[in-house]
Amino acid sequence: MDGHTYRRLHNVTLNTPDGATQIDHVSLSVYGIFVLETKNMSGWIVGREAGAVDAEALQTHLKFQNPLRKNYKHLKALEATLGISLEHLHSVITFVGGSTFKTDVPANVTQGIGFIRYIKSFQLAVFSEAEVDSMLHTLKTGRRAPTVATHREHVQNLKRRSDPTAERQCPKSGSALVIRTCKTGANVS
Repeated sequence: MDGHTYRRLHNVTLNTPDGATQIDHVSLSVYGIFVLETKNMSGWIVGREAGAVDAEALQTHLKFQNPLRKNYKHLKALEATLGISLEHLHSVITFVGGSTFKTDVPANVTQGIGFIRYIKSFQLAVFSEAEVDSMLHTLKTGRRAPTVATHREHVQNLKRRSDPTAERQCPKSGSALVIRTCKTGANVS
């Protein structure tokens, strides 16, 4: 992809109300902002678009978080950081490493360099060059430094979030959250 038309940043860590989120690749252009999540997997990939952790690499028996849901958090972080509409942010997932899809996937889920064709399918300008330059500057100055310490802190934050015994806090008020179990209705577990 042309480096002038698509301005790229890699390994972008942004602050969020519950810690931080790490984005593999962000490509900014007059056609929108493309948020690329890369998964290095081999084997058969099965899952549902709406499933929370309903993705699996068969043959290797590895379950992983649905990258579409994971990338949604990245989109929301960029929306807040840049102050732009979510409609101009595009989630793109690419699988590398010899995986094969065994279920239907949406157009924004690709293999190898298939993400390039998807990104280039957007041809309607929604930003000016000056707006793209300004957003690039905002991300470069507003991101956490891409250091080993930033990576370690992000990994610790992920572990804490996935720990069912960890105390949770409301991202708005900072108050402790209470886990409640539904006893009646459609959401009984």
